[in-house]
Amino acid sequence: MSRLTSDWLAPTTTADEEIRRDLVRLRGRCRELERNNDYVRRYLDGLENNVLGAHGIGLQMKVMDQPNTPDRFANFAIEQAWTAWGKAANCTPTGKMTWRDLQRLALRSCARDGDVLIRILRGYKNNFGFALQIIEADRLDNDHNETLKNGNEIRMGVEVDQFGKAIAYHILENHPGKSYAASFRKRQRIPANEIIHVYNQERISQTRGVPWMVSAMTRLQQLAGYEEAEVVAARVSSCKMGWLLKENSEGYTGEEDSDFNHLMEAEPGTIEELPSGMKFQEWNPSHPTTAYRDFVKTCLRGIASGLGVSYELISGDLEGVNYSSIRAGVLEQREHFKKVQQWYIDGFVGPVFEAWLESAMLANYFPFNIGRFDKMNAPTWKPRRWAWVDPLKDLQANVAAVEAGLKSRRTIIAEGGGDVEDVFDQIALDNTLADEKGLKFGEDLKQQDENVISEQDE
Repeated sequence: MSRLTSDWLAPTTTADEEIRRDLVRLRGRCRELERNNDYVRRYLDGLENNVLGAHGIGLQMKVMDQPNTPDRFANFAIEQAWTAWGKAANCTPTGKMTWRDLQRLALRSCARDGDVLIRILRGYKNNFGFALQIIEADRLDNDHNETLKNGNEIRMGVEVDQFGKAIAYHILENHPGKSYAASFRKRQRIPANEIIHVYNQERISQTRGVPWMVSAMTRLQQLAGYEEAEVVAARVSSCKMGWLLKENSEGYTGEEDSDFNHLMEAEPGTIEELPSGMKFQEWNPSHPTTAYRDFVKTCLRGIASGLGVSYELISGDLEGVNYSSIRAGVLEQREHFKKVQQWYIDGFVGPVFEAWLESAMLANYFPFNIGRFDKMNAPTWKPRRWAWVDPLKDLQANVAAVEAGLKSRRTIIAEGGGDVEDVFDQIALDNTLADEKGLKFGEDLKQQDENVISEQDE
């Protein structure tokens, strides 16, 4: 402790205690920032684009009939069924969201609100006996905290055992933000095996999540206020006006309010009369200041660090970057998004698939029974991947690595988000079709041209 650190608050309470006091306020402020702050919307859109891409996280089945021998029939059947279930008519009970839409909304809600609940509806009336209901975090009652007679604890609506494992979720039947729901708080206890609770755990024994933009919130709000003040000041500065001061005047002829206070407005191109006995003192503000640009850029760099993304993603400013600098920044940012992708797969996408496959097999959707569940539960997930800044250089490097035996085609295709079997099947089909049409490409075309030249020379 010292004079310089006397105002540095350092609470040592548990994670749940800190979260319980502030979660509702933090969530509300983050939602307000999403509605009204350009940079926050850019961040959330960029998060969706980089973690999920346009098509969401794709499925590639790897069921093996024998070692190194894929069961093509089972793989194809499960992939087709997963695609069919992902349509809006099957995925959610509202019939409004596809599986891709649900992935997007769950990720955005988790980042903005801190956590999101997905309820598994087994036995739902569709061909798969399965659907998902997304539940906003507000309905997990933050004020419901107690110790039960059996030793379990309810922490902010989550019932846990002595080890902290979730046993059940106490969910409000109505959103607390509804005007008619404020007078009563009727809850429903839902077993944990029906709920997927998606949140990012940062501390031991943490039961609820916090919004991801917490560390950047204050600076975001202050920067928005500064920009607004600069805009207002710039508008005032742009209003050039003057006054007419009469030497001998019987009275003021300008506008007055009901209390006889003189009213004047600064508007471009206007000339006002000053009241008798008053003199004009010049006021000439100059806004925005020359430091405005650098100050905003510095603030945005701090905000980007708090959000875990690059300054360029938040601001859209690519001025002054070159190939080397943008590549270095892109590599670091992509590692961050890969980490988020794997967390999202482990905590949400994977559990949904396991529950869906089990329900679909119990509903006799597939020709194989539930006894083969462990064998059939062999998904490989294909999250979004990115093109490089200079794809030609990277392609040449990959070709050289394959020719030198340092890298496999399978690895290179997987890095681009593809599957080697699908790529080879497509190439084989293309070659068959080209042969039927009598077309030549690449080395075949080059060899054909060489043969024609040789025949002409003879």
